Amino acid sequence: MIFRKATVNDVAAIIKIIASDELGKLREDFQDPLPNNYYKAFDIINSDSSNELIVVEDENNTGIIGTLHLTFIQYLTYKGGVRAQIENVFIREDLRGQGIGKKMFLWAINRAKEKNAHIVQLTSDKQRPKAIKFYEKLGFKPSHEGMKLHL
Repeated sequence: MIFRKATVNDVAAIIKIIASDELGKLREDFQDPLPNNYYKAFDIINSDSSNELIVVEDENNTGIIGTLHLTFIQYLTYKGGVRAQIENVFIREDLRGQGIGKKMFLWAINRAKEKNAHIVQLTSDKQRPKAIKFYEKLGFKPSHEGMKLHL
């Protein structure tokens, strides 16, 4: 598998993958042409050195097979430590269940180590019990109760 930073040319493929997810279908607006707000968001993410929007390709050049978003958060606690936040991990619908997700997470964890992060964290929608079990198998522990306020 080939991991690389996403380019603007990847945005439509990324949104197509996200929109094929059971919850993504409810949240995203995948169409051709893609709404401009996705490109604006990409420009903001891409211009911020604390963010890495990653795409995954296979060696057979069949296009993008997955995506994830890493954010490195500098903060004052833990002696001025850095935490890595993994979000928006999605795999192309026809390739799910083949071990790609595990490889993507191992890559992301190693990337966090390269950036000297002392912790890797993620959030998962409670409507995704299979995903939560998957994260636990990778060694993630439920340590906090997350809360959101949609605006």
